[in-house]
Amino acid sequence: MSPGKPIKCIAAVAYEAGKPLTVEEITVDAPKEHEVRIKVEYTAVCHTDAYTLSGMDPEGAFPSILGHEGAGIVESVGDKVTNVKPGDHVIALYTAECKECKFCTSNKTNLCSSVRATQGKGVMPDGTSRFHNAKGEKLLHFMGCSTFSQYTVVADVSVVAVTPEAPLEKICLLGCGVTTGYGAAVKTADVQKGDTVAVFGAGTVGLSVVQGAKARGCSKIIVVDINNQKKQWAQDFGATDFVNPKTDLKEGQSIVDKLVEITDGGCDFTFDCTGNTSVMRDALEACHKGWGQSIIIGVAAAGQEISTRPFQLVTGRVWKGSAFGGIKGRSDMDGLISDYRDGKLKVDEFVTHERPFTDINAAFEDLHHGDCLRTVLDLSK
Repeated sequence: MSPGKPIKCIAAVAYEAGKPLTVEEITVDAPKEHEVRIKVEYTAVCHTDAYTLSGMDPEGAFPSILGHEGAGIVESVGDKVTNVKPGDHVIALYTAECKECKFCTSNKTNLCSSVRATQGKGVMPDGTSRFHNAKGEKLLHFMGCSTFSQYTVVADVSVVAVTPEAPLEKICLLGCGVTTGYGAAVKTADVQKGDTVAVFGAGTVGLSVVQGAKARGCSKIIVVDINNQKKQWAQDFGATDFVNPKTDLKEGQSIVDKLVEITDGGCDFTFDCTGNTSVMRDALEACHKGWGQSIIIGVAAAGQEISTRPFQLVTGRVWKGSAFGGIKGRSDMDGLISDYRDGKLKVDEFVTHERPFTDINAAFEDLHHGDCLRTVLDLSK
C-alpha cells in the first residue's frame, strides 16, 4: 500500500474510438480530499463500455480508462472521507449518492447531482485526472469509475462498502447490469403480483428485469428477443413466454399485435433493454390502454429520438425512464447483497465467461456472441 503516493499499475487504455484497448503501465495518483483509491479485483465488461468505445456515445471522450462494473478493496483514502476506509470491500458506483443534493433529498429519484457535471467530462470533481500514461499524458476517467485499471480513484460519493463475505468476482455485477434490470422492475415500475410484463432484449439487464418480475409474482413475463439462443436463459430466470419477432409472428402480424393478443389487450408493464428507438415505440404501444407503463432502460445512440402518436399517451399509456434501476447505490446496496446471499437474487448465473485482465479485448468480442451474458476479468492476471 502506498497511501499518499502515486502507484504504477496495469490498465487498459482506450486511445480512440473503434480501436482495441491498449494494455499498458500507467500511474495512478493518490486520492485527494473526498476521494478513494481502490485496488480493483474484478471487473465485468458491459455493453455501455462497448457503446462508448464504438464512438456512438455523445459523452465519449478519449484517451480514457473505461469500465464501470467493478469491485475491489480500498487501498487509501483522501482527507474528509468517512464512508469507507482502507481494507473495505467496495463496489464502484457510476450513479453517485451524496445524500445531500436536491435530488438525493427529494426521495423522488436516485439521480444525484453532486459529481454529474465533472463525471460527464471524464475528470474528478476538482476538474483534474488521477491517471497518466508512461509518457505523462493525462488519461480521462469514465462514468466516475474507470474499473479497467488495477487501481482507480473515485469520489467518496461514488463508492459503497459491502460485506467481505460476498465474493467480489460475482458482486461486481451489482455495479451495473443486474442492479439496473432488477431495480427497474421492483423500484422504477414497482411491478405487482398478477401483472403482465414484456421485456425487450434478453441480455443481463433484460434477464434481471425478468427475475425482478418473477420475484414480485407477475402472471405473465414475456421475453422478446431475435436470438433463439436466449430462450433457455429467459426461462431459467423466470420468463413464462419467449417471442422471437423474426420467427414467431403470423404473416402481417406485428410484435405489438402479438403482445396485445397474448395479454388480453396489452401489457401492464414493458421494458426496453435494447437502446433501439423503434423497439422503444413497440414497447410503449404494446402497453395496455388506460394504465400500461413502458420503462426505457436501453441507451440510444447519439442524436436518436423517440416517437409515437400522442393518442397513445392521451389514452393512458405512460413512458418512463430508469437509470441504475432507480437504486440508490449507497443506501440500497446492502439490501441487494442480502437478497443475493439469501438466494433471492441471481448474480452468479450471469457470469458466463471468465478471463484474465490482459484478455480484455477478447472480452469485448465475447459481448457480441449469443452465448455470453457477462465476462468477468481478474485484474491480478
